[in-house]
Amino acid sequence: MTAPKPEWAPHAAVWIGYPSHAELWLEDLDPARDEVVAFARAVHADGRGEKVLLVAADIEAADDARQRAPFAEVIIEPFGDIWLRDTGPIIDGEGTARCFGFNGWGGKYDLPGDDDIGLRLARERGLPVAEHDWIVEGGALDGDGTGLVVTTEQCLLNRNRNVDFHRTDAETRLREDLGYDRVLWLGDGLLNDHTDGHVDNLARFVGPNRLAIPEAAENDPNWRIYQDAAARAKAFGVEVVLVPSPGRVLSPDEEIIPGSHMNFYIGNAAVVVPLYGTGTDDAAVAAFAELFPNHEVVGLRADHILTGGGSFHCISQQIPAA
Repeated sequence: MTAPKPEWAPHAAVWIGYPSHAELWLEDLDPARDEVVAFARAVHADGRGEKVLLVAADIEAADDARQRAPFAEVIIEPFGDIWLRDTGPIIDGEGTARCFGFNGWGGKYDLPGDDDIGLRLARERGLPVAEHDWIVEGGALDGDGTGLVVTTEQCLLNRNRNVDFHRTDAETRLREDLGYDRVLWLGDGLLNDHTDGHVDNLARFVGPNRLAIPEAAENDPNWRIYQDAAARAKAFGVEVVLVPSPGRVLSPDEEIIPGSHMNFYIGNAAVVVPLYGTGTDDAAVAAFAELFPNHEVVGLRADHILTGGGSFHCISQQIPAA
């Protein structure tokens, strides 16, 4: 088995979840849809990027998506929420859609349709499918294309996912079911991350054996987490590059929420970076422009998507080119 291709490898298309349930999004539904469409448009890049498959949960959302995003193909498949990075299939290096168990991020959000949306999307696309009986979300893993994957102990070893699942068990299953032969273990993810510390908010590969990690801003609630992650990566032998952190991002009721520029998406033509208006936006875009000189780097606000618990990487799952 060959490990999944890195995100910067060419894509045939990308699934993007479209906000569909008014009872989940409330007053953020309309602006969140605007932010998702802006992200999809940047990824499509006037046809220079990749095919965009907007996944809507019902007819109303699909009609709205078609009106706002005429450049995209709209698919109707019932789901609970838009976080297709976690509920969608992970496609290995040979093109097989690997579908894993899903339990609502450790039992926190049990929504109808989320447990099998990945299987349905893979079959709709005509991909060969392999089903696996353990729980892992795509946002918990990030690979560099050489067989190396980074993850966090907080999430992957959490008993609310797989009871009595130890490090050796995880490494064995990652090798057998996804082809990853080396695992870089980081510790905790961001403060108040309801995913129990997904790595795609903390550290992302930007090249083979090259890992981007945030550099703490002033009064940053995650500064110790960033320092620990960088130390572990360096000790493992990975090259670490630092990018700005947005620092303290607050919800409307003044709660610290896990806003991160690390939840960027690498498309065929563009790298899309989430912004939160905290003063590091321009520096973050400039940092990623240096890391991806052959891409257009686009910074877009993601405040309303973040109210649902994630950002651009969380709502997308790429389909690698054959």
